[in-house]
Amino acid sequence: MRLTPARVRDERDRLRDRADVVVPLVNETRGTLSDLFGTDVARVTADQYRAEVDAVFADGDRAVNVAALCGLLRKLDVQGDYPGFVVDELLGRRLAATLAGGQPLALLAEATFHVADAHTHGDADDPAGADDLDAALAAGFQTRLPGWSWRESDSPFSVEPTADGE
Repeated sequence: MRLTPARVRDERDRLRDRADVVVPLVNETRGTLSDLFGTDVARVTADQYRAEVDAVFADGDRAVNVAALCGLLRKLDVQGDYPGFVVDELLGRRLAATLAGGQPLALLAEATFHVADAHTHGDADDPAGADDLDAALAAGFQTRLPGWSWRESDSPFSVEPTADGE
């Protein structure tokens, strides 16, 4: 795989064009999590998703990593699939975390990847990593997009600096 600025831009465009697949999976994943945690989570629109794809790819360092992980997952196939289960899960989790951002969102996205992956099934002709790619996109973007009440306010655990800076 060779990554160039043009290839990264193409990956951004490809992800934007997948809104019709990814956004319903984001909302399905949010619905499942909402039921599990007894909370309401806002649905995501295609416009929100596309804007967030643009935000991810505006950060060049993140963009090149996202493009590489997407490319690997899109092409990954292992004869008999099961031996490749670990590698496509690993790449999917890393992509979800990279999309979500720093901690603790990265860890939440990795955990959410498994929820999204359980609801994602590719076609029989698709490479093994294709459904993991969609699950990772759903997990990463659902984590970074607004809609969770606990993210709408400042953390109660923030500690103000002392007057002397210590």
